[in-house]
Amino acid sequence: MIRINENFLKLQASYLFSDIAKRIAAYQEANPDKSIIKLGIGDVTEPLPLACRDAFHSAIDEMGTRSGFHGYGPEQGYPFLREAIAQNDFQARGADISADEIFVSDGAKCDSGNFQEIFAEGIKIAVADPVYPVYVDTNVMAGRSGPSVDGRYQGFVYLDSTPENGYVPAIPSEPVDLIYLCFPNNPTGATATREQLSAWVEYARESGALILFDAAYVAFVRDDSLPQSIYEIPGAKDVAIEFRSFSKNAGFTGTRCAYTVVPKGLTAADSKGEQHSVHALWNRRHCTKFNGVSYPVQRAAEAVYSDGGRAEVKALTDFYLENAKIVRAAIEDLGYACVGGDNSPYIWIDARRPSWEFFDDLLNEAGVVCTPGAGFGLCGEGHIRISAFNSRENVEMAMERIRKALAK
Repeated sequence: MIRINENFLKLQASYLFSDIAKRIAAYQEANPDKSIIKLGIGDVTEPLPLACRDAFHSAIDEMGTRSGFHGYGPEQGYPFLREAIAQNDFQARGADISADEIFVSDGAKCDSGNFQEIFAEGIKIAVADPVYPVYVDTNVMAGRSGPSVDGRYQGFVYLDSTPENGYVPAIPSEPVDLIYLCFPNNPTGATATREQLSAWVEYARESGALILFDAAYVAFVRDDSLPQSIYEIPGAKDVAIEFRSFSKNAGFTGTRCAYTVVPKGLTAADSKGEQHSVHALWNRRHCTKFNGVSYPVQRAAEAVYSDGGRAEVKALTDFYLENAKIVRAAIEDLGYACVGGDNSPYIWIDARRPSWEFFDDLLNEAGVVCTPGAGFGLCGEGHIRISAFNSRENVEMAMERIRKALAK
């Protein structure tokens, strides 16, 4: 008789966005003449940059000729894109990353969720709280946790991110093996300083741990003192994997292109204590389970690094950051503490009351959808997340509605 992987049964129901959808539907049914402005999910709204569209069109035209047709490409990504990434995202900032340490994929979500597959079932996992749920759920699926008790899975080490520590968690007081870090952070929008990241790298080097560093929102960093890659920290190549994406900087959420950096010198031990190349293991996994990103999409991603592409990406991220600035100013004017919005497209608001209660007030009184912080973990309770991904008109209208609703 065929049997299931019972670790999937440990997963808590993904109630967050389904519950949000139900509440929106109920509001719309009760208020058919009222419009809703959605500032909840992290999906971009502006068109692909012209440089990327032109490159996409050109590549499609190539594919229409016998001489320019491309079939299966290299699973790791075409050299033209990997070299552009290495030169522009890392070497230009003094990080010693080579093109053959880069693996092109269809999404940072996929890579950050899949990378745990190459490690042993019994390793100890550390995650921030609040947390991007993919980090937690994929390790539950792999059998690395006990059941969920009072909102947390047994066996995981949760790193509290609170107003007291600026939403940047402290190094764990107990041994861990695999650490998930995300900066600029989703959902809080908080950023980590060079000193804070250096402390994490040093901890990993001393303890033999590995850091999975999610930098999907790095294009929004405007503070030059903040590191834009963990590889800007000395020693990080020995202990860290970095995930990046073209989704939020160049609008590739529907086009799908991302990449993961796996340094060739990084190793992990087997049960006998012998060291093995993590790069080689990920390459094997990548080639076995992934057929590569299409040639036209990779040409479109390469165009991000052209002169025109750079200017357009900067304009796009500036646009969303201006939205974020408008949101943060409005929220602070109303007397609420918040973080994010300066080097991140997310604003994390201390609601001073239960998350769902605040969510319902914004929906029912203002017709504005946010994301309740409780959906991201215990430490998210009492907070909400507002996304800057929308039109300027909608963001300004939403803030006006919120001002009126909360002023009552």
